[in-house]
Amino acid sequence: MVSLLAAAVLWGTVGPAQLLADTDVAPVSLGACRMLLGGLVLGLFTVRAPGLRSLWRPGVRGWMVVSVLVTAGFQACFLESVDRTGAALATAVTFGTVPIVSGVWARLLDGERGGAAWWVGTVCAVGGVALLLMPGEGARAEVPGVLFGIVAGCSFGTYIATTKQLARRGADTAAAAPVSVLCAGAVVSPWLLAAPGGLGEPRALVLVGWLALGTTALGYLLFTRGVARVTAATAGTLSLAEPLVAAVLGFVLLGERLGVAASCGAALLLGGLVVVSLPARERAGTDGPAAARDGAGGTDGADRTDRTDRTGRADGVDGPVGIDGPVGIDGSGGADGVRGAGVGGGGVVSGPGSSPGRAVPARRRTPGPPRPPTPSPRE
Repeated sequence: MVSLLAAAVLWGTVGPAQLLADTDVAPVSLGACRMLLGGLVLGLFTVRAPGLRSLWRPGVRGWMVVSVLVTAGFQACFLESVDRTGAALATAVTFGTVPIVSGVWARLLDGERGGAAWWVGTVCAVGGVALLLMPGEGARAEVPGVLFGIVAGCSFGTYIATTKQLARRGADTAAAAPVSVLCAGAVVSPWLLAAPGGLGEPRALVLVGWLALGTTALGYLLFTRGVARVTAATAGTLSLAEPLVAAVLGFVLLGERLGVAASCGAALLLGGLVVVSLPARERAGTDGPAAARDGAGGTDGADRTDRTDRTGRADGVDGPVGIDGPVGIDGSGGADGVRGAGVGGGGVVSGPGSSPGRAVPARRRTPGPPRPPTPSPRE
């Protein structure tokens, strides 16, 4: 848990560090540098030849292309949103949108139905974004910045679904994450030629070093170590430290202030994120007919039957939400709350409410012949 929390804290510093450095580097150019350097360093520690070969199998290559594109879209749009709306608001909008998109993809690709928590989170996210976009007096959110945050959230929600498909088709997800980040940096790298201004400044070099080495390479490694030891819901809850850190740093160091409507919108977004991240309560009496039907006793409103994919990994369903870090960490360090948990090194962490055992009716005790009474010492 300490590793997961440390990773979330590192990711929460992305937006504040970008604004605190106050460089002239274009956000897209900054994202390209972060992905190229961070993906390269991360790959040196996590990628092996068998894992690379697994990414080019038939049925895997197409999903890898999608993974690269949505990773590039997330990086560019998230940093652009931070530049326009501030660290706290950009983080809230982005990760408030992720549960909606990941739940929709889970429904379309896997037929999973969103439970009550997902619907509450969706309503909160939609209402929060509506409040952020409302015109009003005083400080309010900038519409383009909010829209960039929504696109970033949609990209990351799609990345979660893509990672699930990669794992299901036998890809090594420990290699997929750094490859996706590095290739996404290559996709965005032409922007470095179009807008290279400010990259040679000392502040810019320090910022790139922190974003690439601290928040990407180190953050991924910490999350990889911690995600295999906790459930998906726990990983999602710990990931809430990211918007919290961004909000606190934005308020204390950057003096970020919002109007009443925008503040209420951000609070709604974060509230919805809390609802969909907290573990579902277990039902009382799991030995009844309902538990026997679903074989798990889960309470998250999704398809609760445990499945085993062709790679032999047990996949426990844990509801329609996935929370993760700012670049997307699946098996190499990602909490995939869409279904089960992050796959790391061939293992899967099952979410709460999806137990591999089946409900077994209690045995009936057959009464034997009556035994003669035992005389008491007094007799």
